This record gives sequence, C-alpha cells and structure tokens, in this order.
Amino acid sequence: MNDFYSVEDVAELLGLHVKTVRGYVRDGKLKAVRIGKQYRIARAEVEAFTGGGMPARPARVDVSAVVQVEGVGARDADRLVTGVLAAAGAWSGGSRPLWVQAVREEERSALRFVVMGPPRRVADMLALIDDLTGEVR
Repeated sequence: MNDFYSVEDVAELLGLHVKTVRGYVRDGKLKAVRIGKQYRIARAEVEAFTGGGMPARPARVDVSAVVQVEGVGARDADRLVTGVLAAAGAWSGGSRPLWVQAVREEERSALRFVVMGPPRRVADMLALIDDLTGEVR
C-alpha cells in the first residue's frame, strides 16, 4: 500500500475538500513534506491525524448526471459547450478524470450534457453548468 499520499488523495480518503486539507497542512495540524510545488503526506501522519488507522477506501465511486438545457440558441449552445468542455479538461488532470459529452438538438433548441466521474468533480461541474445556464437566460 502507498506510504505517501497527495493532498488530493488525503482529501478523498477523509471526505474533505482539498482546500481544507491544504489548510491543515499550512496550520501544522497535518504534517507533510513539500516536494516541488506539491505536498506529500506520510501514511503514519494521516493515521495520527485521524486518531487511528486509515479509513476504508472504496474500490471506486463514480456518479453520472444528465443535464437538459431547453430553449438555447446555436450561439449560446456553442458558448456553453466551449465553457463546460474547457473546464472539464482543466479539472481532469488528476488520477480520476471527468468525462463530459455534449449533444445539441437543433430542432428542439435543446442541449444535453452527460457528466461522469468522481462525485465531487461531477458536483463541481453541475454547479458550473448551473452558473453558465443562468447567464444564458
């Protein structure tokens, strides 16, 4: 098993946001070693932080969502697709990529996004789509 974890790994193991884990490291609550621009956290430090053993890690958890956007013209649809796919590409740099597909139905003036990946990343993508579609109307 891994002896060192990234901040992202620890956040996923403990069910915390990455920024929360980084804050614990900066505040000295969770000891870490900085290698380049990234922190590495020893398994023993995570165990000490949690007051026991490592939490059980599920084999893999993915969620999927379908977002239907009605009444969107071709120009706005292009803008939405570009923004969503650009964000998906930027957020997929980790070990668990985010999968996004966009389908345009011109005859119905509808746009459909299918999103699949780790729960937090899918939730972030859904929030982004909600923000972007709010700008359309």
